[in-house]
Amino acid sequence: MYPYRPNIYQFPYMDYRFIPYWHYSPNFEGERYFWRHGIKGTVESLQYAQQPLTFVLVHGSWADAHFWDGIAAVLRNNGHAVYTPEYAGHGNDLNKNVTHAMITKSVVDFITKLNLHNIILVGHSFGGTVIQKTAEQVPDRIKRLVFWDAFVLKDGESLADELPPQTRQGFEQLRASSNDDTIMLPFPLFRDLFVNTATLEVASDMYAVITPEPAKPLFEKLDLKAFYSLPTPKSYVYFYQDNALPQGEGFGWNPHMSTRLGQFRLIVGDGDHMTDTRTRPAMVAQKLYEAGRD
Repeated sequence: MYPYRPNIYQFPYMDYRFIPYWHYSPNFEGERYFWRHGIKGTVESLQYAQQPLTFVLVHGSWADAHFWDGIAAVLRNNGHAVYTPEYAGHGNDLNKNVTHAMITKSVVDFITKLNLHNIILVGHSFGGTVIQKTAEQVPDRIKRLVFWDAFVLKDGESLADELPPQTRQGFEQLRASSNDDTIMLPFPLFRDLFVNTATLEVASDMYAVITPEPAKPLFEKLDLKAFYSLPTPKSYVYFYQDNALPQGEGFGWNPHMSTRLGQFRLIVGDGDHMTDTRTRPAMVAQKLYEAGRD
């Protein structure tokens, strides 16, 4: 739901061809290794080619399409087609007076203009609400929906309805104090909730390039009756250390959000809300592949 812009974006690998793209494991003990381009991997990862998939990756708030650069590069290196649409009020669009419907239309138009079919539609954080509404409009083009630590709203809810009271109150105050109906995150909030596993240097670099987020789409209540009638297969990717929503007491990503999907595939990782897009894109890419493959 949160992140950084591309103008001073520095990816840790100078050449995308040399990004490690094997199956991520937090414990390599007992596994056999190989080296490729000077990078260590497992023998098992050489034995199985990945099923080619078509990914459409939808970012969240305080981010733009460059949020996906490192992850998209890994997925493409593994033989997948990857698309990263930008939506209204973000990227080069300076108009912050946007609605949730305008954001959704950006993604729907992107998919239809490129005539994409059989896609794995991925939404991160606020992007979960976007793929919910997108799926209603182009269900015949979607192979599977993947929610990565993403909001899965109930019919008639807004994203703000799912925030803890203290967080919602803070957002409302930040919105009221802006002169263009936007919300800019204070660094302590960003650091503790969204990049809690990052070093201070990485957290500061990521924060330095975020811009104010249009507030209106976060508070709009969405009609999702059509979404909950769709038979589209669904997956949920949950990172254990994601602190953007507190676990328990009626909040959190999994199982609070995930179980709303009905039958779903659960894939877990050990990252936080944002840091791993910068520091471990190969791990995130592998989790998205596991969520999307047959």
